[in-house]
Amino acid sequence: MSRIETGIVSYTLSGDYYARVGADFDTEAVDDAILAELNRMLPSGIVVERSGRVLADEERAAEARAIDWPELLQRIDVDQILAEHGR
Repeated sequence: MSRIETGIVSYTLSGDYYARVGADFDTEAVDDAILAELNRMLPSGIVVERSGRVLADEERAAEARAIDWPELLQRIDVDQILAEHGR
């Protein structure tokens, strides 16, 4: 089945966010955990790649474009992810 790019989502934490929490984290592992959680929340046929590109099966493209990415990202427990990936 062919997938098409339907957008880009910025799922990584900013340097400012890390500065505010004031600890040392494995940022790559944090990004991977956020991405994994985000992909678990998506319907079958829609996926976010590590680059942030959103790919969807052709029949899911309109659905992927309609996703409220900021709302979806807010549902991820970033504090728990950070707690699991401190150095």
